[in-house]
Amino acid sequence: MRARIYQPARNAMQSGKARTKQWLLDYEPETPRGIDPLMGWTSSDDMRQQVSIAFDSKEEAIAYCEQNAIPFQVYEPHLPKPRPKSYADNFRFDRKQPWTH
Repeated sequence: MRARIYQPARNAMQSGKARTKQWLLDYEPETPRGIDPLMGWTSSDDMRQQVSIAFDSKEEAIAYCEQNAIPFQVYEPHLPKPRPKSYADNFRFDRKQPWTH
């Protein structure tokens, strides 16, 4: 029963950054998922996969795991590097790709 502590990435389909400030604690699956013989759905007997706890900081999540003797692994977030952009660069005469309609 190992826990994962991570900061979720933003949704790739939207530009908003909602729900990316919190740190989440999830449990890794103990048993693999199986196929239900009656319906054919994928299911699991592991109830800890449904638990997700949100914390305001990484330190709070680590303190919670240490207090409850839960083994954990911290995954650091990959922060995007802001690229400087200029509107005037769209009209430069030495563009690498020609501007067309």
